[in-house]
Amino acid sequence: MRPLKSSMRIDPAPSRWSYRMQRWLLTPALRKSLRAGLPVLVIVGLVAGFLGSAERRADVVLAVQEMRRQIETRPEFMVNLLAVEGASPAVETEIRELFPNDLPASSFDVDLAAIREMIAGLPAVAGVSVRLRQGGVLVAQVTERQPVAIWRTRGGLSLLDAEGVAIGPVIYRADRPDLPVIAGPGANEAVEEALALLTVLSPIAERVRGLVRVGERRWDVVLDRGQRLLLPEHGARPALERVIVLAELQDLLERDLDVVDMRLPTRPTIRLSEHAISELWRITQTSTGQTTGTGE
Repeated sequence: MRPLKSSMRIDPAPSRWSYRMQRWLLTPALRKSLRAGLPVLVIVGLVAGFLGSAERRADVVLAVQEMRRQIETRPEFMVNLLAVEGASPAVETEIRELFPNDLPASSFDVDLAAIREMIAGLPAVAGVSVRLRQGGVLVAQVTERQPVAIWRTRGGLSLLDAEGVAIGPVIYRADRPDLPVIAGPGANEAVEEALALLTVLSPIAERVRGLVRVGERRWDVVLDRGQRLLLPEHGARPALERVIVLAELQDLLERDLDVVDMRLPTRPTIRLSEHAISELWRITQTSTGQTTGTGE
């Protein structure tokens, strides 16, 4: 007996979800991502499996470090010499003592910015440029501060540049006889004015012993033979010029006096030395005695 055939026919069309899945699998974006993504996933899985061992990870790190060392220590990357240009022997010696690297060294280990900052921090250095030159030479081009005066303080003698920056110490005054001496608190902040006054003093430069800053506001000029010129807070240069004119025309500074006080420019005063006062007193007494005797 034959089985009865079902009167219902199966629909060959896919279901809605099956249709959407097939369309999604056929999209270009998914096909490209599967084409590229699956190999990447496989590679990542293999690498992760390989690096799963701590010993293998250490071997990889050592291999990378060795490869980097071989590259960095190639001859074309090595710094073999430090050249200091434009610096005095003392400053060059100080730079070499502070240089942070032992040469030869890889240029990858040499921090040019740090070296530049280190050299620029030296008191005697006004400016510096650092560069690598062919042949493995590190060049430091230094511009030094030029001393223009000696500053005498309780702590000793120091060299000052035109900006009043202390460059370095001086052991003895005789070490720099070419530089003038200034003293007193705040003298380093008025170097420019001091230099201008020294220019006015050029006619009697051989007699000038130095300038003293008084109260951080005005100057005294110290001459030989213990003479002193007291200058005003304002208008010091014109007042000093008047003294120089009087010295040239009337030999003012050749007289027996200790102080020429110009603090009041309209009323300059002088202070005689003790010897001059004694002589003046003796002459006055003698003249008085003679007059009295003549009257009798």
